Amino acid sequence: MSSTPKPIVPQDQTIFVEAKDLPLYCPPADAPLWNMHPRVYIEVVKTGKAICPYCGANYELKEGEKVHGH
Repeated sequence: MSSTPKPIVPQDQTIFVEAKDLPLYCPPADAPLWNMHPRVYIEVVKTGKAICPYCGANYELKEGEKVHGH
């Protein structure tokens, strides 16, 4: 019997990030090894929101964050 692995973060939850977290990538460094996918950089600065194309994790820049140099 096999089961589908759970995503790193449920797709109905949002991961709020701060300017200090940029550049943003998924999966995060603390993700369990069994739940890894190729590292992709997530562009969250332009619109304030982004979705990982591999696992569907939702990322959102915290309201009021000032991004400098990105």
